[in-house]
Amino acid sequence: MSHLAPLIADLALILICAGMMTLLFKKLKQPLVLGYVVAGFLASPHMPYTPSVVDTAHIQTWADIGVIFLLFALGLEFSFKKIVKVGGAAVIAACTIIFCMILLGVMVGACFGWQRMDCLFLGGMIAMSSTTIIYKAFDDLGLRKKQFAGLVLSVLILEDILAIVLMVMLSTMAVSNNFEGVEMLGSIAKLVFFLILWFVVGIYLIPVLLKSCRKLMSEETLLIVSLGLCFGMVVMAAHTGFSAAFGAFIMGSIFAETVEAESIERLVKPVKDLFGAIFFVSVGMMVDPAMIVEYAGPIVAITLAVILGQSCFGTLGVLLSGQPLKTALQCGFSLTQIGEFAFIIASLGVSLGVTSQFLYPIVVAVSVITTFLTPYMIRLAEPTSNFVDAHLPEKWRKFLNHYA
Repeated sequence: MSHLAPLIADLALILICAGMMTLLFKKLKQPLVLGYVVAGFLASPHMPYTPSVVDTAHIQTWADIGVIFLLFALGLEFSFKKIVKVGGAAVIAACTIIFCMILLGVMVGACFGWQRMDCLFLGGMIAMSSTTIIYKAFDDLGLRKKQFAGLVLSVLILEDILAIVLMVMLSTMAVSNNFEGVEMLGSIAKLVFFLILWFVVGIYLIPVLLKSCRKLMSEETLLIVSLGLCFGMVVMAAHTGFSAAFGAFIMGSIFAETVEAESIERLVKPVKDLFGAIFFVSVGMMVDPAMIVEYAGPIVAITLAVILGQSCFGTLGVLLSGQPLKTALQCGFSLTQIGEFAFIIASLGVSLGVTSQFLYPIVVAVSVITTFLTPYMIRLAEPTSNFVDAHLPEKWRKFLNHYA
């Protein structure tokens, strides 16, 4: 009998579990991300009644590759034209939400007496709403063409971009373990260098390379060249002191400005789906039921912080941008969940060794709860708007209408 490597057996188990869960969650009309997380829990050593993954270290390596592909694909969807199109309303709303939610996360962590880096990473995790889950909820509820949905999706585009900046800042703080001094200045200088390199390479070198080799580029060649350049930038980012995900996003955004962007996005999608699934399954493996029971208090507190914080600060941010009260409430109530970026930031903290072991499963539990509540929160926006409008003092109503 031939010997089968544990990694192949583990991969078989992961993909079988993921396939079964995606079919089940598709039938239940729930986001596939949750299906992957449940599949990871079923395949983890924490679940004694089902077969378990043997070599978790190798699976974590594959999960890291999944993060690289997810951020590369996100970069391919990013372009400077999109930033111009989202407009001032989305910029004001996104910046307000992220700033306030980070502060709220730090305060919640501090209330439980957690370490400084745990509090900072928690703030980063709960600041970003889930693009995947909101897209899915809008589709299921038939709201994609509504006016407020367009504004929510614009806010999400900006949140994704600001999440990259936040990841760079968090990794810089984690490495230097200081908010000031020579290390911080050095990191800022490296970031400026990286951004200049991004601009120069994105505007001149890559488009010229693709144009000069266009006749030689079959689909296979284009895929290999683009992924080679992606991983080359990942290595450069890692050696410069930034996260691998940041390098992948940078190269994706460089390709987004070329004529081959759509072709690359189409070719990369199946690879991204495969490795992305492995990443989300690895997230589910981190769920320890005993730890969730032990930290039930923080899970409930953080869940309430996400729902109430995103509702209030999302509404406030959209109001500040000059939108009517009803639109602001619909936007705020749509953003009441955390998802893929919370997992990515959590895995960044684990890989850097600066966050406590309990934080990852807590965030996964909060994500699962808030994801299930998302459709109900979106539906609740209109009745809430009618109630607020009926009980709002006339002076406030006039002021808001005048401001809008």
